Amino acid sequence: MAHDLSKRVALVTGASRGLGAAIARRLAASGARVAVNYFAGREEAGRVVEEIRRGGGEAEAFQADVREEQEVARLVDGVRARFGPIEVLVINATGPQPHVKLEELTWRHCLDQLEFFVKSPVLLAQAVLPGMKERRAGRIIQIGSEVFEQGVPEFSSYVSAKGAQLGLTRSWALELGPHGITVNLVAPGWVPVERHLGEGANPAAMQSYAASNPLRRMGTPDEIGDAVAFLASDAARFITGQKLSVNGGRTLA
Repeated sequence: MAHDLSKRVALVTGASRGLGAAIARRLAASGARVAVNYFAGREEAGRVVEEIRRGGGEAEAFQADVREEQEVARLVDGVRARFGPIEVLVINATGPQPHVKLEELTWRHCLDQLEFFVKSPVLLAQAVLPGMKERRAGRIIQIGSEVFEQGVPEFSSYVSAKGAQLGLTRSWALELGPHGITVNLVAPGWVPVERHLGEGANPAAMQSYAASNPLRRMGTPDEIGDAVAFLASDAARFITGQKLSVNGGRTLA
């Protein structure tokens, strides 16, 4: 699926692997100049950049902890110096997602998730906002999850933080719409990436999940990338404040 993003500058956080890497590759294939943010995966981010360049695209890797204000400022300044003002911001970075029983849940567990799904989005949006307002155009796309609709036992810190992220999306869409900036959220289902495969794979769980989808299969990282590329493109110019579920129809009800 092709969407024309020719020469637009896109920053994808947490893009050294998994969904972030697929999103970065898809945006580059659509013509965007892509900043591949990473925290610790320098080699992995480098491979994503090389893949994009081999395909004729433009990309550069940028290290930053997007939970820290000074590092976010450094990241955005670095992208601006290399490519120009950021026109598409994809908020994807995440960290460990432990299952914790309520009896053992601490405020630190909750804060760990809120730092990725509330603090980091706020810092990133604030950093790119002046340029977007000046140009009266911009795309902010958050990567959420189907878990907010479904609820998952022993996962309340993550589920509640994802709900907060959706709340940010809706409020920002109303606030930023008059400035020509759209804000949307892509909510994937369970899409197998590196951490789900290999030694830790659970084929039975994957088969059960796939069987519960109306489409009777798992999603792919590229399908998440397609959804993000659509929302970043002019085809989505009149769409804002929306949650786009990319999960094979699991959250129809």
